[in-house]
Amino acid sequence: MNSGWIRTTVAAAALLAISAAAQDLDDVEIGVEPVADDVYMLTGAGGNIGLVVTDDGAFLIDDQYAPLTDRILEAVRSVTDEPVKFVLNTHWHGDHTGGNENLADTGTLVVAHDKVRERMSSEQVSEFFGRSTPASPEDALPVVTFSDAVTFHLGGQSIHAFHLPHAHTDGDTVVHLSDANVIHTGDIVFYGLYPFIDVDSGGSLAGLIEAVESIARRADADTAIITGHGPVIDREQLLGYHAMLETVQERLTDAIDAGRSLEEIQELGITAEFDDAWGGGFIPPDRWVELLHRSLTEDRDRHGHAH
Repeated sequence: MNSGWIRTTVAAAALLAISAAAQDLDDVEIGVEPVADDVYMLTGAGGNIGLVVTDDGAFLIDDQYAPLTDRILEAVRSVTDEPVKFVLNTHWHGDHTGGNENLADTGTLVVAHDKVRERMSSEQVSEFFGRSTPASPEDALPVVTFSDAVTFHLGGQSIHAFHLPHAHTDGDTVVHLSDANVIHTGDIVFYGLYPFIDVDSGGSLAGLIEAVESIARRADADTAIITGHGPVIDREQLLGYHAMLETVQERLTDAIDAGRSLEEIQELGITAEFDDAWGGGFIPPDRWVELLHRSLTEDRDRHGHAH
């Protein structure tokens, strides 16, 4: 079967799914899940939102899609009367930044890594999904950006945000609430589904694995970890995710070193033992192997060797 036709068909299916998802937002309900004292996870459509409640304002981590803003603010009001002072975007993707403009209109300050503003300021093309994302309107762009790390001191809470390079994208931020012992990973962690690595946005498998290790070093047995997609997990589950990624990376590297083509590698079933637990998400195993193969081979082209 013609691989170009397959790619076009997959891309068309992805676009249909996206437009269907946009229409389905009417039925989305925002869930509010307590994670620790004054810390909640809000679920709806798109990336999981973190909510930190203080006496001096509320702090949001990500904001899903624009049509959901009113429902998200209603969910915030179900636990606090304080206004949302800040929203921090963990990266540029629309299911994490779509509410920026609406929140900015209400007086919320939008904060993100430098690369997030950079990518939101111009059209972004995804080869993997066969689609482009237009530049965001000026009012949706982060007003405050940082290059390495930033700490918010809000109502007695210390909210520490730090950049991990070339993981899910080149602009990923992890948020560590040390007082509450909570970490929000953004899309560095997809739990229970194979993670999307946005190679077109500077993401890489090697960087993702390093980022997970960095998060694990900051966690202990009692840390609650809010994932970008999936449930709240603990450090042991995070290490299981890391082991899966590392195992697949080693097998893929060995297969590439042995001179096998992508099609041959896909037939090897290097993810087979993980497919039941991780393969039911929006990226099927064969497509995920294709994505990882692209990440590893492009890394080699850049650096002359695999990481």
